[in-house]
Amino acid sequence: MSNDMYSVEQVADLLGLHVRTVRGYIRSGRLRATRIGKQYRIARADLDALTGRPAVSAAGPAAEVSSVLRLDGVDRAAADRLATLVLAGVNTHHDPDRPLRVQTVHDEERQRMTIMILGDLTATADLLRLVDGVLGGDNGLLGGGRG
Repeated sequence: MSNDMYSVEQVADLLGLHVRTVRGYIRSGRLRATRIGKQYRIARADLDALTGRPAVSAAGPAAEVSSVLRLDGVDRAAADRLATLVLAGVNTHHDPDRPLRVQTVHDEERQRMTIMILGDLTATADLLRLVDGVLGGDNGLLGGGRG
């Protein structure tokens, strides 16, 4: 990420805004800035956050994958066990720069569980392998019994 710092005037020029508008963004908290003497300085990362531009890491472009798993024949108890296992797998992922986001939903009427995953390619692949191992194993996790 770049360590560039901009003045209010430079930000206004970059965004095509009036200087007063940029100062208003700073006062309202919409744009983070550091006050140095009587002037504000805006970090490149804060400007990117305001404009919605993703920050480019020094490691290069980041790839993100989204996956939706639908599992049929899953009762409530099995869905709860699988959700706990999946979320535990997510919480052991220790890269704060590339968090893995997971949501689980169970449809009781259809006996269907949906798992939505968004995140890093490697972490997603690891999580999918974990789910595959659970589904393919004779471990009793989804069979209702304790194995």
